[in-house]
Amino acid sequence: MNFKLDDEHLLVQRAIRDFARERLAPNARRWDEEERFPLELVPELAELGLTGITVPTELGGAGFDVLGNAIAIEEVAAGDGSIALSVAAHNGLCLGHLMLAGSDEQRRRFVPRLAAGEALGAWALTEPSAGSDAAAAQTKAVREGDGWQLNGTKQFITNGSIAGLYVVIAATAPRQLSAFVVERDTAGLRPGKTEKKLGLHASDTAVVHLDNVRVPATQLLGTPGQAFRDVKQVLDKGRIGIAALAVGLARAAFEYAVGYARTREQFGQPLARHGAIQQKLADMRVKLEASRLLAHRAAWLADSGQEFRVAASQAKLFASESATAIALDAIQILGGYGYLRDHPVERILRDVKLMEIGEGTSEVQRMVIARHELSA
Repeated sequence: MNFKLDDEHLLVQRAIRDFARERLAPNARRWDEEERFPLELVPELAELGLTGITVPTELGGAGFDVLGNAIAIEEVAAGDGSIALSVAAHNGLCLGHLMLAGSDEQRRRFVPRLAAGEALGAWALTEPSAGSDAAAAQTKAVREGDGWQLNGTKQFITNGSIAGLYVVIAATAPRQLSAFVVERDTAGLRPGKTEKKLGLHASDTAVVHLDNVRVPATQLLGTPGQAFRDVKQVLDKGRIGIAALAVGLARAAFEYAVGYARTREQFGQPLARHGAIQQKLADMRVKLEASRLLAHRAAWLADSGQEFRVAASQAKLFASESATAIALDAIQILGGYGYLRDHPVERILRDVKLMEIGEGTSEVQRMVIARHELSA
């Protein structure tokens, strides 16, 4: 075991940490209150490689491995959880599916402009009646001549109203899914309402309508009727990204609470001198470090070609629930000030709750872990 990051990963970490501190954190509150994704930021994200994190360099990406992606997402999330979620969805879900199931021709055609930040990607899986049970999707894809016709509604789609390219999951038979690349200007594809959410206000989340959307057969990803297998693999890697995102949010809350405890005085001494506060900080640090280790272990398993599905679920489950607990403790340490928007821990608590829901709820992660144990 070697827990030390190599020079390449340290370089990635430092570059993105500096960017997050200088560019993201100072603007996070404003973007949150404006409730918009700052599209003007995309060229800067692209310059850092954050719009093509794991895309091979020959296709215009940064060529990071899964661990590099986890490091990058943690650092972005420590600056702004909303930006991190949009980046993670673009990379882990949309680009992840294209890289997994796309043909060489499809990759050459669609991946470079996503990796260059010329367009943002969205992954349209969830529906009003199909959340955790993704195979129950009601969006239909019917073969029509030399192409396919898609009809249905997708919900909770990250980047849904701002994406330039969508990977859409549709049923070609009951509980048999297929995936299609649909470009934004395709007739019949229409972004619907933008959701008003508890947190992550600067990450675009929207309904996407598909009304007689026709796509050529060349835009079918993978084997017809077999996309559910690909969806599960995309989600497995995506869960590592969500675990890392949770770590980044938790770290930001923890570091802010530590700084506050050192300077805020009560009963004639800094809060950090009080035993009750020290106990909280100790527990927060342990949860934070354990969460990162689980995320990095899952990433290492994926990078080394080993089975990582259960490890990814373990990392997401523990990191997301720990991050919520850390954010709550950070607010408690700040007391009344923690409840105000003047301090970032209030926003972090609102943002972090989604990590227990998106890309498989905590209940789904426990199901994955338990089934593995019971099948041994």
